[in-house]
Amino acid sequence: MGSDFFIFAAVGFLAQIVDGALGMAYGVVSSTMLLSFGVPPAAASASVHAAEMFTTAASATSHVSHRNVNWRLFWRLAPAGILGGILGTYVLTAIDGAVLRPFVTIYLGLLGVYILYRAFRVRAAYSEPKTGVVLPLGVAGGFVDAAGGGGWGPIVTSSLIGSGGAPRYVVGTVNTVEFFVTTAVSVAFITALVTGHWEEADGIGQHLWSVAGLVVGGLLAAPLAGFVVRIIPARRLMILVGGLVMAMAIYQTWQLLS
Repeated sequence: MGSDFFIFAAVGFLAQIVDGALGMAYGVVSSTMLLSFGVPPAAASASVHAAEMFTTAASATSHVSHRNVNWRLFWRLAPAGILGGILGTYVLTAIDGAVLRPFVTIYLGLLGVYILYRAFRVRAAYSEPKTGVVLPLGVAGGFVDAAGGGGWGPIVTSSLIGSGGAPRYVVGTVNTVEFFVTTAVSVAFITALVTGHWEEADGIGQHLWSVAGLVVGGLLAAPLAGFVVRIIPARRLMILVGGLVMAMAIYQTWQLLS
């Protein structure tokens, strides 16, 4: 089993704690860690989404039970997110991982900056997100989440809150939709593998214990999704996540240049 299982179990637990409270971080942190361990971008994204099928199901159940879901927003966001996720998977599995890695690293670094920016921006008045914002945002969020191995939460949650959505219902709804987006992306990865569209799938088999650690750690933390926000200030969590993602993106850049 080695140490990878326990390292990634800790990563999955902490990332899911933050994700449950903020609606972001699990995919970004997990993907960045896998890339740092040398996993190809497509394999990293597939691994994270496989783990997220379990963690998002548990997290969504927690949010539904705590009545944190805006179902009107859910039915507008889910189809758009699923469509974007499938498109992102198709693009990612068609491109050579060595070519794509620098772009994924830059993307994750920019997400870290964006998370820090959102941490220091406060909005007091809340309103219902407009359909004109929700649909393209869902497609874009699903696409970059699949192509980059993370980003659904930072993009969709932050944008909806920035457009006036109440944080509690935005986080609960986005986390619930994420289960369906993640499932669609995972099915798309499997389809790409079976049909021969994805030629670089070897990275997953070499890191099964890492993926298992992400699943176990995330599952242990997911039921706490409805409670964490009461314990740790959201801004402090966002600052920690943004700083961590930026640090790992810088480390990956150093690896690419060395």
